[in-house]
Amino acid sequence: MGLGTRLFRKESLERYLQQDQRLAKTLTAKDLIALGVGAVIGTGIFILPGTIAALHSGPAITLSFMIAAVVCAVAAMCYAEFSSALPVAGSAYSYGNIIFGELIGWLLGWALFLEYMLSVAAVSTGWSAYFVSFIEGFGVHIPKAITGSFDPAHGTYINLFAVLVVTLISVLLMSGTRSSTRINNLMVTIKIGVVLLFLVVGIFYVKSSNWQPFMPFGVSGVFKGASLVFFAYLGFDCVSASAAEVKNPQKNLPIGIIGTLVICTLLYILVAFVLTGMVSYRELNVANPVAFALQVVHQNWFAGLLSLGALAGMFTMMLTMTYSSSRLVYSIGRDGLLPKMLGKIETRHQTPVNSVRVVTVIIATLGGLVSLDQLTNLVNIGTLIAFFFMSIGVIPLRKRKDIPNKDGFKVPLYPWLPLLSGLLCLFMLFELPAVTWMAAGIWFILGLIIYFSYGLKHSRLND
Repeated sequence: MGLGTRLFRKESLERYLQQDQRLAKTLTAKDLIALGVGAVIGTGIFILPGTIAALHSGPAITLSFMIAAVVCAVAAMCYAEFSSALPVAGSAYSYGNIIFGELIGWLLGWALFLEYMLSVAAVSTGWSAYFVSFIEGFGVHIPKAITGSFDPAHGTYINLFAVLVVTLISVLLMSGTRSSTRINNLMVTIKIGVVLLFLVVGIFYVKSSNWQPFMPFGVSGVFKGASLVFFAYLGFDCVSASAAEVKNPQKNLPIGIIGTLVICTLLYILVAFVLTGMVSYRELNVANPVAFALQVVHQNWFAGLLSLGALAGMFTMMLTMTYSSSRLVYSIGRDGLLPKMLGKIETRHQTPVNSVRVVTVIIATLGGLVSLDQLTNLVNIGTLIAFFFMSIGVIPLRKRKDIPNKDGFKVPLYPWLPLLSGLLCLFMLFELPAVTWMAAGIWFILGLIIYFSYGLKHSRLND
C-alpha cells in the first residue's frame, strides 16, 4: 500500500459503532441541551453584550447576535446531520476519518485539541480569579503566590484554584456520565436562573431613550459586532462529541445541537436588549457591564447572585469541554493514533478513565502554570477549521450509500447551505490576525510530526 493510499484510507462506521458499544448510553435530548448551554453560555453573557455595544454596535448589538446566530445555525445543521448519520464518539475527528480519510481526521482532531483544552485552561484561570475575589469578599485572605501562573518576578508560582477546579471536574467525569450530567444540569439551572432574574429585575429599569440612536456605528458596526460575538456561540459542537452515549441519537442529537443554539441565541439577545435599555451604550465599556448597570439602578444586592451565576457558568463550560476533550482523546486512542491505553473503557462506570486523566494533567498544567493570554485566539482557528470541514463534508456524506440516514436529520437546501456554511467559515478564518495563523502553523506542524512518527505506524487501519 502506497503512502498516499495509507494517508487517506477511511475508517469503517461499523467498527466505530462496535467499539463505542462499551460506553454507557445514558444521555437524553434534555441532557444534551444542558451540555450545549453549559458550554456556550459562560461569563461572556455578562460581558460581551456591553463591551461590544459600547465599541462597535450600540443598541443594535441585538442584530449582531442575530447575524452571528444565523452563521452558526448553518454550521450547526451540518453538525446535526453528521451526528445523526454517524452516532460515534469523537465529533469532527471521527467524522473526518470516515468521510475524508485518516490524515484529515487526525488534523481535525488536532484542531479540536486547541478548541477544547486551551479554552478550558483559559477559563479555569478566570474561574480562579472570580473565586478568589468572591471568598475574599468574606474576609478570607489568599496568598498571592498561589493565585497566578508561574511568574516568580511578580510573586506568583501556581494558580492553585485553577488546578483544583479542573481536578474536581475530572473526578466527576470519572464517576460516570450519569453523575457528571446531574451536576452539569444543576449548574446550568443555576446559571440560567441568574440570567432570567437579571432580565426580570432589569426590565423595570429600561428606558427607550437609551436605545437612541439604535445604530450609532452604522451597518458596518453591526457586522463588526457580529464577527466578534460569533465566538460567543462556540461550544455547541461539543454536543456531537457525546454521540456514542446518547439514547436514540438520530432523534436526540439534532435536538440537542439546534436546541442549544436556539436557547443561547434567545438569552444573548434578551440580555443585550435589557442591558442597553438600562444604561446608555456609551457607558458600557467596562470589565463588568451587567454588574455596572445594576449598580447604576441601585441594585447592588444582585452582585453576589451575579458572581454565583458567573462561577456556575464557567464551571459548566469547563465540565462540558473537559468531557468532550476526554472523548476526543479516547477516540484517537481507540484508533491507535495515540497510545491504545487511552482508548480503554473502565468497566464499572463505562467511562474512558485513562483519557480523562491525561486530559486533566494537560489542562491543569496549562491553567496552573502557563499564562494563556496570547493563546486564546488559537481556540477560534481550531474551531473554524473543524466547522469548515464539517460544512463541506455534508456533500460526500450524502453520496455514501453505505451510511444510511433515512430517518435522521438532513440539512435543508442541500448542497447550497453546506457550501454557504463553508464559505462563511473561510471568511471568519481570514478575519483572524496573522500571528494566530503563525501560531496555528507551528501547532499543526507538531501534529504532523506526531502523526508520521507514531500514529501512522500504530494505526488500527494497518490491521
